[in-house]
Amino acid sequence: MMLNNNLKHNILFFFLFFTGFVCAQNKASGKIVDAKNKKEISKVDIFINNDTNPTLTTTSGSFAIQSDSIIHKLKFSRKNYAAETLEITPENAENIFVQLSQAKVSDIQEIVITSGKSKYKNKKENPAYAIMQKVWGHKRNNGLEKFDTYSYKEYEKTQFDLNNLDSAFMKKKIFKKLDFIFDYADSTASGRLGLPIFLNEAVYENYGKNRPDKDSKRTLVAQKTSGFQDNQVITVSAKNLYRDINIYDNTLNYFDIGFQSPVGTDGFSTYDYTLTDTISIRGEKAFQIRYQPKRKDILAFQGNLYIDTDTYAVLGATLKSTQKINVNFVNSVYTQLEYDNPDDATFLPKKLVTEFEMSPFSKKKGSKSIIAKRSVDYSDYQFNKPLDPNVFKRKEEEFDDKFVEKDDSYWVKARPDTLSKAEQGVYKMLDQLQQTPKFNRMVKLVETLGSRYYNAFKGIDIGPIFSIYGRNEVEGDRIRLGARTYFGLNDPWRVQFYTAYGFKDQQVKYGVEARYMFNRLNRFMIGAGTSRDIVQLGGQLTSGDGVASRSLSSSTFFARGENISLSSVNQTSVFAAIEPWKNIQFRVDGVMQSIKSAIPEKFNLMYYQNGQLRQTVNDSHITFSIIAKPGAKFSQTGIDRYQARNLAPTIVLRYTRGIEGLFNADFNYDKLQFMLYKPFLLGTLGKTIVNFEAGKNFNTVPLALQNIIPANLSYGLAPNTFSQLNYYEFVADAYTTLHLEHHFNGKILSYIPLIKKLKFREIAFIRAAYGSLSDASKAINVEGFKYSAPNEHIYYEYGFGIENIGIGNLRIFRVDFNWRGNYLDRPDISKFGVKAGFQVGF
Repeated sequence: MMLNNNLKHNILFFFLFFTGFVCAQNKASGKIVDAKNKKEISKVDIFINNDTNPTLTTTSGSFAIQSDSIIHKLKFSRKNYAAETLEITPENAENIFVQLSQAKVSDIQEIVITSGKSKYKNKKENPAYAIMQKVWGHKRNNGLEKFDTYSYKEYEKTQFDLNNLDSAFMKKKIFKKLDFIFDYADSTASGRLGLPIFLNEAVYENYGKNRPDKDSKRTLVAQKTSGFQDNQVITVSAKNLYRDINIYDNTLNYFDIGFQSPVGTDGFSTYDYTLTDTISIRGEKAFQIRYQPKRKDILAFQGNLYIDTDTYAVLGATLKSTQKINVNFVNSVYTQLEYDNPDDATFLPKKLVTEFEMSPFSKKKGSKSIIAKRSVDYSDYQFNKPLDPNVFKRKEEEFDDKFVEKDDSYWVKARPDTLSKAEQGVYKMLDQLQQTPKFNRMVKLVETLGSRYYNAFKGIDIGPIFSIYGRNEVEGDRIRLGARTYFGLNDPWRVQFYTAYGFKDQQVKYGVEARYMFNRLNRFMIGAGTSRDIVQLGGQLTSGDGVASRSLSSSTFFARGENISLSSVNQTSVFAAIEPWKNIQFRVDGVMQSIKSAIPEKFNLMYYQNGQLRQTVNDSHITFSIIAKPGAKFSQTGIDRYQARNLAPTIVLRYTRGIEGLFNADFNYDKLQFMLYKPFLLGTLGKTIVNFEAGKNFNTVPLALQNIIPANLSYGLAPNTFSQLNYYEFVADAYTTLHLEHHFNGKILSYIPLIKKLKFREIAFIRAAYGSLSDASKAINVEGFKYSAPNEHIYYEYGFGIENIGIGNLRIFRVDFNWRGNYLDRPDISKFGVKAGFQVGF
């Protein structure tokens, strides 16, 4: 099975934990009259919350309206009348009395309304096309790039709400002794309840310079989280749902999935545009252009664009997903953008609001769901003012937990708007929940599933729980028990230990590792460990020297053929690492190890040295590594960090020097390795994931120290391996490998009738390897004649996969179909194979 990082698990289980809580429905009713003569008015457009399309056009003076989400605002609009907006609360949701005043003639904007979808012979006849051409011709860049220096503040609010709670739901057994939470719920007009369950506020200070040299820094200066202060994984998981977007880009990134931008230069290939009105936006006259996708089953939006009539700048935009959005766990997406335009070439973000309706299981209207909303206000822009060079330096106090703690008076000043009554209550409610044993047990279950460790008692975790049982040819059935120290997410030190027992070989294995971090600013740390275990060497090419990690390849439940290519490894290692620049780590490892075959009668690792036949390789080496992850985001600052999902690359450059004679080592050798991993969004075509590796042994070494092109004999998914290779089929002194995997996000299957209703997504992939193996490297091994490198041709595999298999919103199963491209004349090969597994993601 393909393993996923802990953040993916935390997001999934956070949603599963609150599965039974949510739904969305609301009602409001009342009467609309002329403010002067009090006569009832009909043909009034009513807009709910921030919707840009009217939910209802009245046919009389009375109205009754219903929504899938809580109604907190209603806007009433009618031609020749000034629009009226009312805040809606549970107390005033019924018998609303709306008085519309007739607009002055001077205030009425020129109306260019077309009803419904206009038909044009070609797009050049569409007046919206001419306007959009002007927008493309005046395409703007973020204004921050034009100034020598700049600074500004961000206020960010992230909140999760549970909706549609009725009396029957409240009586469920799960809420026994927790029913006090409903005291904090808000009643709606329908008699249902909406309950805020998570709220995070954050204030950031941003500094940047473009000349004479470029630098920037974003500092979290204040943060307040409801109830989950001790679980920053949940906080970061919530924030990681969102991406900052530029409406002028051709592709907008949501969940690391590409959506076509309605302002992109190729928008007319995806959208129909209709010029509907000219209105006033913050005192500026603007065209209102309504857009909608040509096809409802693609990753696209519908909504309105507001274009300045003089400068053709985007003043604002709304983006709402279609009802057929094909994203896991997501029922709908809504975004509202506001921009300032200081000149004809640039824009500055003013406000960003993004709201997701999410459900673990069903996409049906009215199904149980979570409303996840993030709003960001940008303020206090300052340009071309001298900045102290020290503001760009990382400071150790910024990593102190107390650095972001602020009192209530600070937050009153920092918030652009005051918190609602429900938002204020969520802080008190979750603090009270944390004093409830039942709630803490539920949270502990979620954290255990997400972290894979069970907190047995203070400071000690047992796990990983998913590695307890395994099986291989040497050990037969294998039991593995492990533990680690754990006092909190920001622990500066960690000790890990595991022991394993094989019922077939009746041998005990073990591993222990200790690490300590001296400084959270530059993450200077040291560590040491030792292990004795059965290992599948060659499971990875650019692999680290960590002791506590365990090779998954050595324990496989279902696989083709026998895995006899296992090694018995005794290893002791030490390391030191430092991060002098953000997300760039320098690391040095010292390793002493002995390696021999775990099944000598079936798998031969014997080699010749100085005319003598030997079965154990003694190796001592030092490895220098540079590991760069530009743009990566992490959930905390302790010895262990969870990396948030985004499109950040991983780059590794590693040099290894083997030292003969050191601790009785047998070989001098030099090895250089490089690895690049990077996902790319390719517009509406989907996402491509690239993994490139290259390396070279500059000396002759035996098989146990060689580069093995990694194979996957299991029927599960294993990234960056070759599905149709056998273990040790290709061995190389020098190698390059390339894995390309493209996710079409359902673009092709959405054209096929019936199939498109299944919402499957298609994947295409190709894998390639090329390398060389010298005659000397073959001759040093007793059975060296068996081994070769893919030097005659580039070895390749290809295939396709189907992902997003499941029901409703729970679509986490994937199946791959793999074909071997060449080297087909070899014995005992597999020309075709099927792999399957779970893939948790959007």
